[in-house]
Amino acid sequence: MLNISDLQTGTFIIYNGQPHQVIYKEHSKLGRGGAILRTKLKNLISGAIYDTTFKGNERLEEANITRSKAQFTYKDSNGFNFMNMVNFEQFSLSQNQVGPSGGFLKEGMDVDVLNWNGKAININPPIKVELEIAETEPAIRGNTAQGSVTKPAMLETGAKIQVPIFIKPGDIVRVNTETGMYVERVNKS
Repeated sequence: MLNISDLQTGTFIIYNGQPHQVIYKEHSKLGRGGAILRTKLKNLISGAIYDTTFKGNERLEEANITRSKAQFTYKDSNGFNFMNMVNFEQFSLSQNQVGPSGGFLKEGMDVDVLNWNGKAININPPIKVELEIAETEPAIRGNTAQGSVTKPAMLETGAKIQVPIFIKPGDIVRVNTETGMYVERVNKS
C-alpha cells in the first residue's frame, strides 16, 4: 500500500479497480485542514485522463505492472497490432489505449509494452523517432515577414505536426512522441 506522499509522476496505482499512471501531481496544504494531493491519472486500459484529489490519510494500492518488448506490425480498423519479441504472440490495442503517440508508430518499430495481470494494456513508444515528411507546403519567400516560422506537415505515418518553414517533402525529421513536436531535421547519409 502507498501513502499519498509515495506517489510520484510515473507511479502505477490501482484506482477504481483499474491500473492508472500518475502523470501529474501537486501537493497542497489547506490551512487547518490536512494535506491533499491533486493528480492527473491516466487509465492504462481506456486511455482516459482524470483529475483526482487524494486526502492526506488515504492509502492506495500499487499496480503490479510488468514491461516487455514488442514490435509494431500494422494498424487496421480495430486498432494497432503488435508482436511480442519473446514468444512471437500477436496482440492488438485500441486507439484509446495507445493514445496520440500511435500517430508516430512506424511498421517494424520496437515499443515497450505495459502488462497488467498478464495482458498487454498499453505501450510506451521510443521518446524520439525519425520519420519522413510525406507532404507539406513549399516555403515561400517572405513567409517569415508575417511572423510565420512554422507550417503544418504530414508525416509518413499520417500524423500531422508543425515544422519549420525550411522543411520539405522527403526530409527526415526527429519527433518527440510524448509532446508530438518537431525536434530537428536528420541529415541523410
